[in-house]
Amino acid sequence: MHTSSAPVWTASTLSEALSLRDAHPEATVLAGGTDLMVYVESGSMTLEGVLNLWGCADLGGIEQTSEGVRIGAMSTWRDVRASTLMPDALRECAATVGAAQIQNRGTVGGNIVNGSPAGDSLPLWLALDAQFEVASVDGSRRIAASEFWTGYRQNAMSANELLIAVHIAPVDGDMLHFRKVGTRMAQAISKVVLGGRVRRENGQIVEARVALGSVAATPIRLPSVESALVAGAGIEASAHVSQDITPIDDIRSTSDYRMSVAK
Repeated sequence: MHTSSAPVWTASTLSEALSLRDAHPEATVLAGGTDLMVYVESGSMTLEGVLNLWGCADLGGIEQTSEGVRIGAMSTWRDVRASTLMPDALRECAATVGAAQIQNRGTVGGNIVNGSPAGDSLPLWLALDAQFEVASVDGSRRIAASEFWTGYRQNAMSANELLIAVHIAPVDGDMLHFRKVGTRMAQAISKVVLGGRVRRENGQIVEARVALGSVAATPIRLPSVESALVAGAGIEASAHVSQDITPIDDIRSTSDYRMSVAK
């Protein structure tokens, strides 16, 4: 087992967290630690410093706003499962994130910033056109989910910024869908994970969002499939999947299996 002797800075408020982030941009942010502690113990990550956010109560909470729902970045998956403000598909997703112990510690923000293409929630944020609120000592801004992940485990945040909240604007009548396929029925890393949303008017699909994880270096939307759904292709839209993704073979699955399941 590996351990770390890196310095740890602990914040108890958002203001402290932003000041510490500005002073120590090289530090690795610790939210729930469900991934980070695995990396450290396995020896696959060397830490220069740690910024611990677990005690920041003002980074949590799920609340209704004038424009939809605001989800604090330190909200846990248990919080998501328990909130009546969450769409059913997000609550279903939360129930697939590891076991109860992981759901009690793992955070919404950690899943997003970690940026694993297999991250369970990431396709749903794309399907929901979520906005990620990031902040630094210089102020705050929002980044669209479609622009957030820039490469494998990379994102559009600056070194002195922290993700502080997710904003979604679910619309009554929209159909939001989540599907995760892994090795087992529970406590499995996804081989393919999907978030989808359609909006209908007069029985016709007028807007579609289809996003997948574990099929590319980042979670991605499938524009050809979305266009086909809006054009009325229905189930035949699945024929367009191969235009949008080029999955790879890895330790968890094969490209052929991922393509078949995605369709």
